[in-house]
Amino acid sequence: MAKFLIIRFSSIGDIVLTTPVIRCLKKQVPDAEVHFLTKDAFRSIVEHNPYIDKLHVWAHSWELMVHELNEEQYDYIIDLHHNLKTLRLKKALKKPSFSFYKLNVQKYIYTSIKLNILPKVHIVDRYLDTVSSFGVKNDGVGLDYFIAPHEETKKNDIPASHYLGYIACVIGAAHGTKRWPVEKWKEFARQMDHPIILLGGKEDAAAGKEIASVDDIKVYNACGKFSLNESADLVKNSKLVISNDTGLMHIAAAFKKPVVSLWGNTVPSFGMYPYYGDTHVAHTQLQVNKLRCRPCSKIGYDKCPLGHFKCMQRIEVDEVLAAVRKRL
Repeated sequence: MAKFLIIRFSSIGDIVLTTPVIRCLKKQVPDAEVHFLTKDAFRSIVEHNPYIDKLHVWAHSWELMVHELNEEQYDYIIDLHHNLKTLRLKKALKKPSFSFYKLNVQKYIYTSIKLNILPKVHIVDRYLDTVSSFGVKNDGVGLDYFIAPHEETKKNDIPASHYLGYIACVIGAAHGTKRWPVEKWKEFARQMDHPIILLGGKEDAAAGKEIASVDDIKVYNACGKFSLNESADLVKNSKLVISNDTGLMHIAAAFKKPVVSLWGNTVPSFGMYPYYGDTHVAHTQLQVNKLRCRPCSKIGYDKCPLGHFKCMQRIEVDEVLAAVRKRL
């Protein structure tokens, strides 16, 4: 039996994108015991994953975490985060390790001088390359996301006007330059003749309230009202998802939902667009091409560094409406 520790500390989307590695390693390596390490804040993403034999979380004490992991006596470490913290951890555990190559130099070249030398490979396949020496191959199933029954939403958690179906609109994102502007969402909501649920965190509640003000019957502001897994369940039960480049976009892909994705400072060619495996699911990527300043960052900024925010301002409401109506 081989005992593996997979490491990915953050964040939501990145952890969801590691799930094919978890599943394929567990199913394809005979008698594999698979453990997973993440930050405590992200435990809910993987705590119900049946392919994980034991979940470890880094909560407060680094020393206590290292002690507990050393007690496990792993055979191999699969480092899918690959930063200074995981380097420190691998040195402490002193076990053979296989690390994900993040292509930071190539991304820096792309964001600084706009020369794209990145491989045309999705990050899921690059994650899977990390375990290829164990004979693990991509099974084509796509991403996984598991929600416990007690975390599923109930029918009366949403308005009766949305019982027959709704569009899930993910208005939040970790960085401002990944967010489609509120005024654009408001105009979309005015013109879209279909029930809408707005999804985001507590920090998005005010923006959600403003968007919902255009029609508080058609548009339900769920931002900040649900846990991550409850929001994931709302995505699962939607007809279609419109999303910025953020974690719920990848959760939508895990549930094989059609996605209309909106791209600001980041670009799909970073290799982190909606991933469905071998399943054909119609999805649309909307972005402003031939913009000299784009991509400006692999992560994002609070505000556009140049002040014009053309990457999102030029994604027109009519484009989004057309993409949604085509998918519906």
